Amino acid sequence: MSDMLYIQTKKNVEVHQPDVYLQDIASLSCNNKHVLNRNRMRKVFTIPGNAPGRYIVSAMDLVSAIQEKEQSVDVTHIGEADFVVTYETQKHKHRIYSWMKTAGVCLVTFFGSAFSIMTFNTDVDISTLFVRIYEQFTGKVSTGQTILEGAYSIGIGLGVVIFFNHFMGKKITQDPTPMEVQMRVYEDDINKTLIEKRNRKEKG
Repeated sequence: MSDMLYIQTKKNVEVHQPDVYLQDIASLSCNNKHVLNRNRMRKVFTIPGNAPGRYIVSAMDLVSAIQEKEQSVDVTHIGEADFVVTYETQKHKHRIYSWMKTAGVCLVTFFGSAFSIMTFNTDVDISTLFVRIYEQFTGKVSTGQTILEGAYSIGIGLGVVIFFNHFMGKKITQDPTPMEVQMRVYEDDINKTLIEKRNRKEKG
């Protein structure tokens, strides 16, 4: 009776060494520990030129590489037929640069959001609207610093916190944030585009 080896691949995996082994890009399961350990350390490919980037790998190539060496093992693949391997070198030496990029993104996001809010308030003339509402309900002339302006300012801050589901580095709920959702959609689109581009080149 032959051993059954299961390999499961994901849409995108990240590696940090040019020599890629099966355990780096797939989850393996087998009732025979010797077969399992042997295939975990099976080298499947090497990053061309040690160049960081995204590389498309076919699950069929992995299955063929295993079956070529393991004639008595039945290989069952679970997951994506084609997936992306992202190769990145370690960046421990560039922490200052990473912090500078993070600070830059935070500043751009902060001032960009502030500018968007201000332009929206200007477009709808929110200050005049608050003045008229205050005078209509109180019969007094608004100074521009009433409860309406205060509640509106607090409401914007609370709305941003609730919408992005983050406060002081912690999540308010366990749901993914809108930014996380959009980043995942963006990553999925990139992966699909890269795979389709590679498939078209092979057909062409």
